[in-house]
Amino acid sequence: MGRAIRILGIDPGLRRTGWGIIEIEGSRLGFLACGSVSTDDKATLAERLVTLHDGLCQVVADHAPEEAAVEATFVNKDASATLKLGQARGIALLVPALARLPVSEYAPNLVKKTIVGAGHGDKAQIRMMLGVLLPKAYPKTHDAADALAIAICHAHHRQSKMLRVAAGQ
Repeated sequence: MGRAIRILGIDPGLRRTGWGIIEIEGSRLGFLACGSVSTDDKATLAERLVTLHDGLCQVVADHAPEEAAVEATFVNKDASATLKLGQARGIALLVPALARLPVSEYAPNLVKKTIVGAGHGDKAQIRMMLGVLLPKAYPKTHDAADALAIAICHAHHRQSKMLRVAAGQ
């Protein structure tokens, strides 16, 4: 059996960015921590991005993850909201990259399919399956629950990703 790997999952959002830390050893998953970095919606966009940056930097410093996974952005009809989400997602990618962590990205449907077995599972189904997969986890927000789901998705798909990278694909 290999050594334990600590994974940071990040669910980017401008109001709240969820984060979750799990550990995988062989096929065993373990819950370590989760939470959210919240911003003041009255602050400027730049100030909110700094809050997200600083909060995620603290998470990385406190929990020393070895790999990170970020949910890919979906595009919606509101171009302004999509752009702001993209900027928050940029911070979510930047912080672990600056810490020299390998960062993987996963589509929301793949995360849901990995956790609940269907690509269109709802938040209640994800929380229920988190209780099965990580019985010690009690995320207080949907963002933190989603971040744990992203970390679990990475734990399940990381080996195939590493093999593709090693093969130069």
